[in-house]
Amino acid sequence: MSKYGEKPWLRHYSSFVPGELPAPEGTLLDQLLTRAKATPDAPAFHYFDVTVSYHQLDEWSTRLAAKFAQWGVGRGDRVAIYTQNNPAFLIGQYAAWKRGAIVVPLNPMFKEKELEYHLNDSGAKVMVALESLYETCAKSVVPVTCVQNVVVTHETDFLTEGHVAAIPMFREIVRAKQGDADDLMEVLVSMSADDSVCVANRPDDIAFLVYTSGTTGNPKGAMNLHRNVLFNATVYQTWMQMGEMDRILGLAPLFHITGLVGHVALSMQAGAPLVLFHRFDPQEVFRLIQMWQPTMTVASITAFIALMNHPASRTANLQSLTKCYSGGAPIPPSLTEQFEERFGVYIHNIYGLTESNSPTHAVPLYQRAPVDPQSGALSIGLPVPNCEARIVEVENPQREVPAGMAGEYAVRGPMIFAGYWNKPEATEKAFHEGYFLTGDVAVMDEGGWFYIVDRKKDMIIASGFKVWPREVEDMLYQHPAVKEAAVIGVPDAYRGETVKAFIAVKDEYVDHVEPEEIIQFCKKRMAAYKYPRQVVILPELPKTATGKFLRRELRAH
Repeated sequence: MSKYGEKPWLRHYSSFVPGELPAPEGTLLDQLLTRAKATPDAPAFHYFDVTVSYHQLDEWSTRLAAKFAQWGVGRGDRVAIYTQNNPAFLIGQYAAWKRGAIVVPLNPMFKEKELEYHLNDSGAKVMVALESLYETCAKSVVPVTCVQNVVVTHETDFLTEGHVAAIPMFREIVRAKQGDADDLMEVLVSMSADDSVCVANRPDDIAFLVYTSGTTGNPKGAMNLHRNVLFNATVYQTWMQMGEMDRILGLAPLFHITGLVGHVALSMQAGAPLVLFHRFDPQEVFRLIQMWQPTMTVASITAFIALMNHPASRTANLQSLTKCYSGGAPIPPSLTEQFEERFGVYIHNIYGLTESNSPTHAVPLYQRAPVDPQSGALSIGLPVPNCEARIVEVENPQREVPAGMAGEYAVRGPMIFAGYWNKPEATEKAFHEGYFLTGDVAVMDEGGWFYIVDRKKDMIIASGFKVWPREVEDMLYQHPAVKEAAVIGVPDAYRGETVKAFIAVKDEYVDHVEPEEIIQFCKKRMAAYKYPRQVVILPELPKTATGKFLRRELRAH
């Protein structure tokens, strides 16, 4: 048996986590129906200061499902959701599932061209959209897509006038009624909550069509099945000991796989209410933490950086967040140390992909991730229950590499998606002998801890030596002025490629640090072929909505 087959990571598991989890029965929709019947008045989620119960969520989603039924939405049809972290997202999701439809979550940062691509590629028949996004973007795009009907919602829906007046981000909000779209609040009043419009979901039905971030090439729609989603919601629940006494802080965007599974699905599976607040705003996050005392969150490291660098952080109390996790991008050890020093909260690492329905690896609750002594990388954790993980040669996935050697991370298990929407060739290329090839270069140590080295496509070859951007970025974060850092390779007449770094600096260092200082800082601490020869200081680095740096935009800079 290979080292990976022996699963050395199991000995590091928390005592309450088994090596294998039984396949959960039913779907998340079944969970909603069960909770709405057993504990109808219990909170399903909080939106700012307002609480919505399971009964209300069930009733409202049935009313919207009735409207979908009028529009001919049925099993297998696609319903796009183009909102921020608003109640309409949850209502629209469960309404779509009550008609047997597939939910297509869309990034609210999409502009016309991006929105058109996703709507046409998915073939969405109906869209639930934020009113402002419909007015500024979707309205002009819908006529050239398959979308036949639109429901619009406003960020202040479900809030009282008093609540709206007290929330700074809403003080200059103006409503603009859309005559060619149905208003969600009117639908919830006019339609009846008739359960006869609801159909059952099957575990092998597609729950979500979640598009990859498209950092290279066109985004692909990952077909995430109901059983995939429910299994990893159970993983979260078990790994983090989540229950009805917990509350989840909705830091991650709901359209992203982290938000879909680590927030929405986990909340319903564990019975832990979700705290939502339209969009990320550090001041509002601090206020709602004080109000609702959430115990768990998972988000990109850039969200935690923003909280740490906000002026209000010096008096903010985050002690309730005892189950704090971050994923989506590598985490420099120096940042976890700074965050813990500021708030007294340790950020556990977690790793997953769109195609794996969030986690395949996580650091056990209340344990600390080890640091790879060779690369300085913080471990992404251990493979979660039922996850078969191995490291294979980048050029030959048939061959495993031994512990301590870098290769491509490959994974299989009940969390892995069914394939890419209408892209059989891409699906076939993504798998080898049942293992999904992640494209991430990783290392497993003798103890079974995994470390992400980098994306294999981002590797830099300088003077014949391999340079991984993450290692250089970790060094950059050690400079006290650096707030954000991303590294790319650029052509070099002498070395073939050389390292170019882009940084954003903390407010107090603006106009007080020069690129040469950063170069010299790295030069003194890194091998000659690794340190950046070029450093560009930007006000802010371009990122996806989930905090991943857009290297393609940096390459065009």
